[in-house]
Amino acid sequence: MGNNHSHHENISTKKLYFAVLINIILTVAQVIGGIASGSLSLLADALHNFSDAGALGIAAIAAKIGKIPPNNKMTYGYKRAEILGALINSTTLVLVGIYLLYEAINRYSNQNPIDGWIVVWVAAIALVIDIFTAILTYTGSKHSVNIKAAFIHNVSDAAASVLVIISGILIINYQIYVIDLIATIVISFYVLYHAFFLIRDCISVLMQATPNHLSIEKIKRSIEEVKFVQEAHHIHVWKLIDNEILLEGHILIDEKNLLSLEKIKSEIRHSLSENFSINHSTLEIETSPDCMNKGNLN
Repeated sequence: MGNNHSHHENISTKKLYFAVLINIILTVAQVIGGIASGSLSLLADALHNFSDAGALGIAAIAAKIGKIPPNNKMTYGYKRAEILGALINSTTLVLVGIYLLYEAINRYSNQNPIDGWIVVWVAAIALVIDIFTAILTYTGSKHSVNIKAAFIHNVSDAAASVLVIISGILIINYQIYVIDLIATIVISFYVLYHAFFLIRDCISVLMQATPNHLSIEKIKRSIEEVKFVQEAHHIHVWKLIDNEILLEGHILIDEKNLLSLEKIKSEIRHSLSENFSINHSTLEIETSPDCMNKGNLN
């Protein structure tokens, strides 16, 4: 079973590297097409694709770095390389989004003719590659959060390419050049929207916040439902990486039940895993209600 999982990971990583390669080639083609046609929306889509190629690359490198085993200095290993990479990438997205908005506003007063046919053809090629990359990453998205994010990005890229195609068609038929700037602004806000949530999630993980979908009160009640547990307090829940949740807490039991200690801990861990997908927990068992840390949390 372990070999099967490893085989899936290797295939997924290879697909990720291939997706990076074709996205970089696509970016170069879009930049050339954007300059040749005078289309800012095509350049906006190029920068969006390049940022996605960066995100895919970071995901692949972070996955590799994350496999480095823990040591005395890095006791959790290097798993958070993925979060740091995502933070760098999302910050870059903000800069890209702001720059595109600035360029769109700047060009509004000085609208130049745009070659709509170049826009349509390059955006059509981009659409085909985006759909192909989405198909490429779809299987891996079922096994990896990284690749799932890559898959969603490629689907959204395909939508952006459709927007650029529509812009190109309107330019060809009606010479409405302002539509190119409108498409650029829409893509810019879309980039900034994604960047905001990416940065928020990265900061949340780095600040060791309780994951949004979990409630400390519900976790506390679940632990206290385990036989012989009198009280659970001083509970901390945080993410090590996007899909790995950790918990530490103090568990109060009666001294006479110490012989059942391992069974109690096993049942608590089973409950945490089944109900909250928490598979790594540090439990401090107490037999006295006078815990000096009790007042800190819950």
